[in-house]
Amino acid sequence: MARIRKGDLVQVVRGADRGKQGRVIAVDRERGRVRVEKVRMQKHHLKPGRKAARTGGIVEQEGFIDASNVMLVDPSTHRPSRVRMEVREGRKVRVFVRSGQPVPDPAQA
Repeated sequence: MARIRKGDLVQVVRGADRGKQGRVIAVDRERGRVRVEKVRMQKHHLKPGRKAARTGGIVEQEGFIDASNVMLVDPSTHRPSRVRMEVREGRKVRVFVRSGQPVPDPAQA
């Protein structure tokens, strides 16, 4: 079970975007990288007629950052916290180290 999932609220703790919070848009488990909304914005220059951009132009989208550079945000304290795995009621659950509370399901958040 992954410690960071799509839809989780995370905070960047290292790099140029340090301190920014956002939801995880995508997770690349093979490379250990995540894409967070409004973090590491990159510009792509598209020629007219390519893909969905019929008119072309400059498109901004988020880039991937290393998963070790983000931490999950505890909704009770609004501060970043490490996450550990525990077995509760026969199920593996992600738990915040600081508060001991289970991590809310990304679909419910």
